[in-house]
Amino acid sequence: MPVNEQERMIGPLIKQVMDRLPAEKRKAYLLKPQANLTYESMIETILGKDGITPEMLKSQQERMQFIERLMQVASKDVRSELIKQNANLIDEQFFATFSRIAQSAMSSGQQQIAQVLIDIQTQLLEETEYGRQLKESVGELEAAQQQLQSAGQSLTREKLLDFALESKTDARLRAYVSLARGGMDYVFFQTLSERIEKASGDEKQRLEHIREKLLGYVADLDKQMEARYRQAQEFVESLLTQPDIEKAVSANLDKFTQDSVEIAQQMLKQATEKNEYERMGKLQKMLQVLQAASAPPEIGIIEQLIQLPDTTTIEQALTQNPDMVTQGLLDTLTGLAAQMEAQADNPEAKAMGEKLSEIYKIALKLSMKKNMGA
Repeated sequence: MPVNEQERMIGPLIKQVMDRLPAEKRKAYLLKPQANLTYESMIETILGKDGITPEMLKSQQERMQFIERLMQVASKDVRSELIKQNANLIDEQFFATFSRIAQSAMSSGQQQIAQVLIDIQTQLLEETEYGRQLKESVGELEAAQQQLQSAGQSLTREKLLDFALESKTDARLRAYVSLARGGMDYVFFQTLSERIEKASGDEKQRLEHIREKLLGYVADLDKQMEARYRQAQEFVESLLTQPDIEKAVSANLDKFTQDSVEIAQQMLKQATEKNEYERMGKLQKMLQVLQAASAPPEIGIIEQLIQLPDTTTIEQALTQNPDMVTQGLLDTLTGLAAQMEAQADNPEAKAMGEKLSEIYKIALKLSMKKNMGA
């Protein structure tokens, strides 16, 4: 099974488990995959990154040994028996650790190990109490997402409220809170209260019960987000105190999360508004390092090609470096050119689009030659 398909299957599980963990327990080192992993080295990597020494391992030894046995057993029936015998170990922390191991395998391209993990995941989701709850949560999250996407731009607070009130399970209700928290504001709850006032009997009680649940889920989510943002802000601030911001950011790439990036962007906006030039400079360098680190290799190649003076030089550069000419490069060029063409009223964008189109034609010609063995 291709790695991207493996990620599609196991990705929602990882996200759900990580979202349930408190902010301080989320492990950002997953953003920096390690290659050539074995069962043992993956577990050692995770434990080492979590700061668990061999002496500290005793308290978690049973859980880790159980995960290792599951990974080494090929028989589904034997795994089922192991799962039954170790049901007391299978909890939120177990799934969090399992998910980190799965992410490491997928990120490093270990297809055989990733396939084993997918098989184990299927059994864990079907044969354990926590797994069944997690599976339901993932399913409801995907269903809620489809419902919201189907509404598209016509989604209003009224319609969001209708979706919430139609929820058959608490998991679906939590999913709407997770996906559409921004729409559940004062006006949203005021509208719900108005419906409650107009209702009577069992329907009134049902609506009141849903309101109570929604308020609780929203409060829980807000607390989690506040804790995550506070942690991200402290992390970014700690880097800003370093004398060499670029070096500090590069050394801590594995600790950055999406929250950290958003905080840095907000800080840059605030620093710009207050004319805090030194802080602005550091934040700009931070974001530049992050952008360079996260950009696909094709972007770097295109940036170099754009700087070349003419088509002859571009063709020479690509001819001398045939490994650069990949389907990924062609796809990226097509996407970027389309973006530029969409801004036809912007002279700079138009010129850039024309340059990208020229590069694409050259790359396509060389790609066709390479495929034909010329």
